[in-house]
Amino acid sequence: MSSADPAASSPLKRFRELTGRMKQYEEILGLVYWDMRTGAPRKGIELRSEAVGALSAETFKLSTSAEMGELLEELNKPELKASLGVIDRRLVEETTKEFERNRRIPPDMYREYVVLTSQSESAWEEAKENNDFAGFVPYLEKIVDYTRRFIELWGVKKTPYDTLLDMYEPGLTTGELDRLFGELRERLVPLAERIAKSANKPDRSFLTGEFDKEAQKKFSKLILKEMGYDFEAGRLDESVHPFATGLNKNDVRITTRYLPEDLTSALFGTIHEGGHALYEQNIQDELANTPLCTGTSMGIHESQSRLWENMIGRSLGFWQNYLPALKAHFPGQLDDVSAEAFYRGINVVEPSLIRIEADELTYNLHIMIRYEIEKMLFNEELSPRDLPEVWNRKYEEALGIRPPSDALGVLQDVHWSGGAFGYFPSYSLGNMYAAQMMAAARQDIPELDEQVASGRLLPLQAWLTDKVYRHGKLLRPSELIERISGQPLQSAYLCDYLENKYKDIYRLE
Repeated sequence: MSSADPAASSPLKRFRELTGRMKQYEEILGLVYWDMRTGAPRKGIELRSEAVGALSAETFKLSTSAEMGELLEELNKPELKASLGVIDRRLVEETTKEFERNRRIPPDMYREYVVLTSQSESAWEEAKENNDFAGFVPYLEKIVDYTRRFIELWGVKKTPYDTLLDMYEPGLTTGELDRLFGELRERLVPLAERIAKSANKPDRSFLTGEFDKEAQKKFSKLILKEMGYDFEAGRLDESVHPFATGLNKNDVRITTRYLPEDLTSALFGTIHEGGHALYEQNIQDELANTPLCTGTSMGIHESQSRLWENMIGRSLGFWQNYLPALKAHFPGQLDDVSAEAFYRGINVVEPSLIRIEADELTYNLHIMIRYEIEKMLFNEELSPRDLPEVWNRKYEEALGIRPPSDALGVLQDVHWSGGAFGYFPSYSLGNMYAAQMMAAARQDIPELDEQVASGRLLPLQAWLTDKVYRHGKLLRPSELIERISGQPLQSAYLCDYLENKYKDIYRLE
């Protein structure tokens, strides 16, 4: 009679099996969420949300189970931990952090919260469509209340909002973020004021009209392929709010929103989500089916969507190459537009109500407004019912415009309906990370701009895969940016990039 293989019951093997099972459950949940946001019938949402809540609760129980606690205790013993490989050691560290946070939340409370947020996202869609904040506020009040209770259970860091911020950008504090945002304001607000006074206003009239939806779809798919998006490991669909979801590294789906009267909405929304998808599709195979098979932080993830959307997709070189193809998709509509005119037209700076349609420069003000409001919700206990009034006032102060409706104001973003408080700063952090990465990429690839202008986007994708994508969550955000650029995150790279770009576009002295 042969003896059992000792490795078969080793703590590491059992730990890998447990985390793998959790990842598989999360993949199923991701598929359900994707379906709910891309066409599931509204009448089915309530019962579907119950199913989501049940499966989420099972996954949550696994993450906080006695078995998980025992395995982590064993694997964190110094002698055993020291013997682990790089991937397994990092996996133990990340899972321990999640275990310590999740075990403080009662499973029934977590399940109730998941059901609530599943229903809330559908309620938000309806409220936005009908300009009905009053109909959505009961959901929002409950979500904020749950989040405040979660913060108490997790333990307040320096401020309650610091606790939320750490979930999306590990290690970042409101103090550090206040400093970075202050630096952005100091340099970008005067730039925006100079642009407002400039007589050299680009023409963007050619970007409005009636643009065939099917032609928009075809061009969107063309650009995704050029970026290196693998359609055999993903797909492009439609949703109210564009998003990307990585079910696994070989199934990374994105959505966009087509507006017949606006050529740029789907175009740049698709490139943005494509940047997210490239990250998820190019994580090294060794991390598949583990919690490390994702981006290291939301700021780093957003750096990829913002890098591809703005620093590549809104560059002059990009359109010197791709404008002829765009014209071919919309015959007769853009025939007289030059690459430079198109470039200037898609980079007009003007205050706007909608974050996802904002120009690169004022976009950061949209993020700062949401950041300030979220701090008020959790550090000052602002009532969710007062959000429209606060939102409108801050938009008037920062951008000089007041939303005429809640649909164009406080209801425009999906994030709060899913409880994603602390997420919004990731977008501006992403802009900063992206600018710093692009500076490093140009040092490593001196001919980068010429490559983009000739339609060769894959060398940049390969560089990003090597420097960012393949690592998944193996490196922390601070480790990643220092390894790439030799420096911690700096605001100056983004400010320099925007100043150089817009001084040229607006012919500023």
